[in-house]
Amino acid sequence: MWTNSRTAGASLRILTHLQRCCGHTGWRRGTDGRHRWLCRHMSSTGPPWRLLFFGSDQFAVESLKHLTSSWTSREGIVESLEVVTVSGNVPVKKFAQQNQLPLHTWPPDNVDGRFDVGVVVSFGCLLHKTLINKFPHGILNVHPSLLPRWRGPAPIVHTILHGDTVTGVTIMQIRPHRFDVGPIVNQELHQVPENCTTDDLEAALATKGAHLLIDTLATLSERLAHKRNQSRTGETFAPKISTSMSWIVWEEQTCDSIDRLYRAIGSRVMMTDVDTFEDHVDGGDNKTPGFCRKMSHYLIRSEEETGPWVSQLSEGVQYSGCLL
Repeated sequence: MWTNSRTAGASLRILTHLQRCCGHTGWRRGTDGRHRWLCRHMSSTGPPWRLLFFGSDQFAVESLKHLTSSWTSREGIVESLEVVTVSGNVPVKKFAQQNQLPLHTWPPDNVDGRFDVGVVVSFGCLLHKTLINKFPHGILNVHPSLLPRWRGPAPIVHTILHGDTVTGVTIMQIRPHRFDVGPIVNQELHQVPENCTTDDLEAALATKGAHLLIDTLATLSERLAHKRNQSRTGETFAPKISTSMSWIVWEEQTCDSIDRLYRAIGSRVMMTDVDTFEDHVDGGDNKTPGFCRKMSHYLIRSEEETGPWVSQLSEGVQYSGCLL
């Protein structure tokens, strides 16, 4: 009887210890089809990580794809993966449903002790300090610029708009109260191709950011130990696109700036110009600035005799532009 009591006491102490040290317990089906009891510590010092992903648009989907691939292939980086997204039928929600990932609506519930790291990509919602603190290794953000340049919601647009020749991707830790101000964990440069559009650059940086995220997670503890604060010099802000950005004033803007403007926002908003002339320029041979109220299409045309020049089409009629 004494032996049984002693054994029971020891078992109780072991069970209590397991309950205290383990953040996730339960049965999991193994590769052989058998169920095994799983005990997972609240926080580990290395991968595989329990991840909670926050995202919304197509740029975010690329990172989520790579995380999902890492998880399903059992590369030893991602142990579990769940997704938080905003309301509406956004691309991240579609991807999560198609790949049967656990899906949460914003703001998420029941986060305590279930995740090691959070990942935010193009989410658009400010995370509160209490939520950030629930992740032992913090929350990482994939941002498509070389921070502190182009903080804000439209960094790729402003990269094109201002003619930057070099950009990149930054992996930073989220901080409360403000967007894009946290310490830099990893960063990689990217040359901006000549004459590329926002759509082109977005696709390239989405892929580069996804690869950089996987690389960062693979060596996260070391990366966090060497993280650095953002410089106080070189800060620029990239506000959202507005319709006021689409206005062209021919007398005030150069052809190069008009070209960059179209490549930056032409696929997203209708380009319009200010009525600075009473009459349309006739024929297209005259290279003086032209006029049309709404431009449904805008292009750069290159001719051997005249050289490249800006022109616009409206309802199938071509009006003159100006020499580049």
